[in-house]
Amino acid sequence: MKDMSPLKLANETALDPAPPMVAIVDDDPSVRRSTQRLLWSSGICASAFASADELLTSGALLDADCLLLDVRMPGMDGLTLQHNLAKTGIPVVFLSARATEEEERRALQANAAAFLRKPVSRDALLRAVIGALRNNNQKT
Repeated sequence: MKDMSPLKLANETALDPAPPMVAIVDDDPSVRRSTQRLLWSSGICASAFASADELLTSGALLDADCLLLDVRMPGMDGLTLQHNLAKTGIPVVFLSARATEEEERRALQANAAAFLRKPVSRDALLRAVIGALRNNNQKT
């Protein structure tokens, strides 16, 4: 298996040395900040958004290699966002504190790369995101 340490993930070619970009969508500011810092410290670029609408109007989807979504948010929820973006092929990792088993089942049936429950360890979160990036990179 190819070495895919956080600093040697998707998008590393002679023409495109940029690290992968993860878009974090969570209505909790502390989760957005801490998750963004964790990804940055691991060599992964991350942009954070308070809502699905904020992500969709930002233009960040053009650069996103992975989405890290909360399930329950004001406005469009994470499952609806996942459904609306399914054709993009961007992998989705869910991170939720209050999701039901039915919501988890729906997310995974819709090809979510992972479904994590808050609180989650740093290692588990990084493994899920890196795994999603690896799998997506292998498809291209």
